Amino acid sequence: MAEYEAFILDLKMAIDMNVYELLVIGDSDLLIHQVQRESVIKNPRITPYVQLIQQLCKRFRKIEFRHTPKMQNDLENALATNASMIKHPDTNYIDSLDIEVKKRHVHCSHVEVEPDGLPWYFDIKKYLETGTYPENETFNQRKSIRRRAHNFFSSGEILYMRTLDLGLLKCVDVIDVVKLLE
Repeated sequence: MAEYEAFILDLKMAIDMNVYELLVIGDSDLLIHQVQRESVIKNPRITPYVQLIQQLCKRFRKIEFRHTPKMQNDLENALATNASMIKHPDTNYIDSLDIEVKKRHVHCSHVEVEPDGLPWYFDIKKYLETGTYPENETFNQRKSIRRRAHNFFSSGEILYMRTLDLGLLKCVDVIDVVKLLE
């Protein structure tokens, strides 16, 4: 969310400076694709940020987005460092966003059983335990399982997913989900 808030501030500053054409260079491929409607927004808390960014983008005659990998983005890092040292004279410059969180998320209203009857995390757990893949998996599917498996930790029969703050979330199947929702 911090990246989205920083981007909103950058756009507002460009608008205040009467910039009509803008080249946005960023290292967040996801942010760029979501703003350009090329990627689905999975986190409902991000939606208001993306909608505000899309509204602000309409204020420019021309706006172009360019993704640059983090390692090659020395210009953005230097600008971000400089920007963090400058205090804007108007302390109320950054408008706060009011985000309403629903009591019950849409994804909690309906739970589907996987077509094969196995839990959603079965392939990852099998890979962590045995190093094998499901039959008939393509190279890209195997690569995806390997990449995703780095974020999981198996302890006996229980599979946990690591969070960014190094916490662990227990992976549950559809039966456990139904019990939890009840």
